[in-house]
Amino acid sequence: MNKKYILVSIDDEKAKNISKVIGNKTCNKIVEILAEKEISEKEISKKLKIPINTVEYNLKKLKKAGLVEEARNFFWSVKGKKIKNYRLANKSILISPKTSNMSKIKSVAPTVVIIAIATFFIKILFSDRNGNVGGGMDYDLPTGISSIGVSSFPIWQWFLFGSLFALLIFIILRWKKL
Repeated sequence: MNKKYILVSIDDEKAKNISKVIGNKTCNKIVEILAEKEISEKEISKKLKIPINTVEYNLKKLKKAGLVEEARNFFWSVKGKKIKNYRLANKSILISPKTSNMSKIKSVAPTVVIIAIATFFIKILFSDRNGNVGGGMDYDLPTGISSIGVSSFPIWQWFLFGSLFALLIFIILRWKKL
């Protein structure tokens, strides 16, 4: 999947790479040239009148920052060497402050959806044809458990509660890293 944007947090290493590249005069000149057309290192070197190893070094920095990419087009030199062309990556740069709590919650949302779907299928699996949950199965519970109301909960509810409890523990333990 080729994203059309680069999303970085201010604290992210990629944001530092982007800021270094934007502040570099040679990188800016290379970006200006690549904005016109796809071009090789050697052609960039000729246009800017700088050594090819300087162009190569700056192209590596631009690629690492996600601003430049290798083009699909290439050609062969007289000596039979594959010459790569480069182009600007068609991407927007989005720099955000530190990760917000909302994005942390959004990262957990798919798990909640999976839990809901799994609970639904477990409910269907353990229901009999009349819709009674439990599928007509009698469970032998250890003595004393039925007195605390454990047997009154269907299996799907136990699954749902257990899954949500595990998710809650996971979120609490990993909140700083999410």
